[in-house]
Amino acid sequence: MQKLTHTDLLSLEIYSRERSDFRTRVVAHKRERTVHLGPHLTFLFEDRLTVQYQIQEMLRIERIFEPDAIAAELLTYNSLIPDGTNLKATLMIEYADVEERRRALLAMRGIEHGFTLQVAGCSVSVATADEDLDRSNEEKTSAVHFLRFELAPASITAWHQDAEVSLAVAHPAYTYRCILNSGQQKVLAADFD
Repeated sequence: MQKLTHTDLLSLEIYSRERSDFRTRVVAHKRERTVHLGPHLTFLFEDRLTVQYQIQEMLRIERIFEPDAIAAELLTYNSLIPDGTNLKATLMIEYADVEERRRALLAMRGIEHGFTLQVAGCSVSVATADEDLDRSNEEKTSAVHFLRFELAPASITAWHQDAEVSLAVAHPAYTYRCILNSGQQKVLAADFD
C-alpha cells in the first residue's frame, strides 16, 4: 500500500468544505476494519484512508499548513500504513468508568506484548508493539497502543483462500480470542495487495 504524500492531502480550505462527506465515508470504512476482542479491547486496522483522515484532522485542529510541518505529520502517520506483508492496528483499551479503567490499565501492564494473529494451519504472528515509543511503565499501560502483525507468505496465501483467522491476547488480566468474520477477512485482505 502506497504511503501518503503531500499531494494526497487536501488544503485546509478544501478539507473544511469536504470534511462532513469525507468523515461519513471514513466512519463507514473504519466500521468494516474494526475488531472487538472481548468487552474492552477494540482494534482499528489502519490503512491509507484511515491514516489520511487522521492526518487531515491533525492539520485542521493544529492549523498546520507549512510544508515542513505537513512533512513531519506524514512521516509520523505513514508508519501506520501496512506495506503488503503486515497488518497495522491501533488498539484501544476501553472502560466507560474512570476508576475501573484506572484499575484495568494498572493490571494490564505489558498486555501490548501478548497479542497474536493466526491464519489456520499457519504460523502464529506475534504483534510488535509501539515501535515509536514505549507506552507501558511500572505503574500502568497506556489506553492506546500501535501494533504490527507481520505475516509469512503462506499465511497471506491462506488468508486469500478464506482460511479462518483468529486474533487473541494472552495476559493474566485479560485473555480472549476471536475469529474474524468473513467481511473483516475480506476487507483486511486488501492490505496485502
